[in-house]
Amino acid sequence: QVQLVESGGGLVQAGGSLRLSCAASGIMFNIYGMGWYRQAPGKQRELVATIASGGSTDYADSVKGRFTISRDNAKNTVYLQMNSLKPEDTAVYYCAMRNLGGEYSRWGQGTQVTVSS
Repeated sequence: QVQLVESGGGLVQAGGSLRLSCAASGIMFNIYGMGWYRQAPGKQRELVATIASGGSTDYADSVKGRFTISRDNAKNTVYLQMNSLKPEDTAVYYCAMRNLGGEYSRWGQGTQVTVSS
């Protein structure tokens, strides 16, 4: 079955960097778009970044210029490089697979990112 496993979260000071990874199994990874979402306490889940099967990317305005999404199809892995982190980036980050109908239908378990001021 489809599995998405995130890693790389942690505690970092404001201005620091983290790189999240999401390893996929059970799918033909290269044909699916992937995305990173986040959810902070008391807030709705927010789409942070997406990457299409062909490699085109899109970002939420709040992270443009600071975050970079990428994928390595040989490793079935999608990454989120997060630079210049701010306390408001604190959240649980989830990777998700976009199915061929355009919906994010498979989710990882999430990884906590905490940015201290």
